[in-house]
Amino acid sequence: MNKLNIHEVIGIGIGPFNLGMAALLEEQNIDALFFDESPSFNWHPGMLIEGSDLQVPFLADLVTFADPTSRFSFLNYLHTQKRLFSFYFFNRFDIPRREYNNYAQWVAGQLSNCHFGKSVIDIIDRPDDRPPCYEVVIEDRETKKQQHFHTKNVVVGTGTKPMVPKDLEKHLGDGVFHSSQYQYVVDELEESDSILIAGSGQSAAEIFLDQLQNQRSKPFLHWLTRSSGFFQLEAGKLGQEVFSPDYIDYFHELPFEKRKNELPNLSQLRNGVEESTLHQIYDLLYHRSVHPQELSVHIQANTEVVDIEKIDKQYKVYCFQRQQDKSFDLTVDKVVLATGYKPHIPDWFEKFRELIEWEDTNRFAVTRDYQLVFKKHRSHQIYTLSNLEHSHGPGATNLALSVLRNITIINRIVGHELYPEQQGGVFQQFGLKKDEEAK
Repeated sequence: MNKLNIHEVIGIGIGPFNLGMAALLEEQNIDALFFDESPSFNWHPGMLIEGSDLQVPFLADLVTFADPTSRFSFLNYLHTQKRLFSFYFFNRFDIPRREYNNYAQWVAGQLSNCHFGKSVIDIIDRPDDRPPCYEVVIEDRETKKQQHFHTKNVVVGTGTKPMVPKDLEKHLGDGVFHSSQYQYVVDELEESDSILIAGSGQSAAEIFLDQLQNQRSKPFLHWLTRSSGFFQLEAGKLGQEVFSPDYIDYFHELPFEKRKNELPNLSQLRNGVEESTLHQIYDLLYHRSVHPQELSVHIQANTEVVDIEKIDKQYKVYCFQRQQDKSFDLTVDKVVLATGYKPHIPDWFEKFRELIEWEDTNRFAVTRDYQLVFKKHRSHQIYTLSNLEHSHGPGATNLALSVLRNITIINRIVGHELYPEQQGGVFQQFGLKKDEEAK
């Protein structure tokens, strides 16, 4: 018997990705622990706007693609909450974002392997132990008491953090906010006479729509983006097939430069705006235009927010129209930067930098089954659910693919196919098959 109690797996971070893995592991009684520094599960709470929907069908819940009979499925959640008939008459595949958050909180509340309010402050590599393992150091956010756990495998699910252009970071606070804080500052925005929203993705559109719906006589709304337009999210069924294991197989085998160059071509599969949101915005603008004095908006693409200057209680926003090469400025009360997110790489990860392979300065090499590629072979592994776009394509943050990703990782950890791995569910062929390649 080992002197140390070595767990099968420890997960770092409990977002939807690791929460789904925790649910699947608990149903199989596999020894696992998951830690998150937040006091409880809460999925993008700053963007839980009433009326906003999940961008994937409800089948992309935490477990269904692995086990449709799971007690942690969204349908079982509806059943236990006595909402199944309401959902039946709702008659839609997409669900309110706030309901998805409630569902995930319901799952988290039933899992004994998930521990909130616990921050992972260090991971120590112990390759010379028998068996080799990782020592995970946890600090309680309230008591500051530390605990040490040991595991054969680590799953990094630390998600993303807000991305703000470097020149604008120093202005955050007071009247300049990232979109992730929107619900926390919405009361302040209601008191404003003018608001500027920067960005062209779903978050920017939802914030603009929410403000537009409540606009009445004020505030004046500016919506700017440096993108060339306010484009719709690709919703074509064949186009959506890139969110499949078959496409991941194809994409992962491409050389790094090919993968890197292809990502911008796939951006509309992830970064556009839902058709229904754009329709709601346009329809409301049209109704307001019946009385032009009620149309207090300024919408402009190809326009970058270059800098912000606080003047008394307002902000002068310096802008640049990229195609015309012309600068101008706007004076507003509040600024919302819907500028997206970037991978959150924990500080303790730095100690592994020299031990693993990198594809470039910021993007580490990842195997098809989501393991970090160590320079020297090892039996204890680190799996990652973060920073995968360069290795696994645009589906890196797709909720349906997250379940399939968890299936792959779980099967590798236990050493056999505990959950069936899905393949061949698409109609198109992404590349030449081996027997089709020129001899």
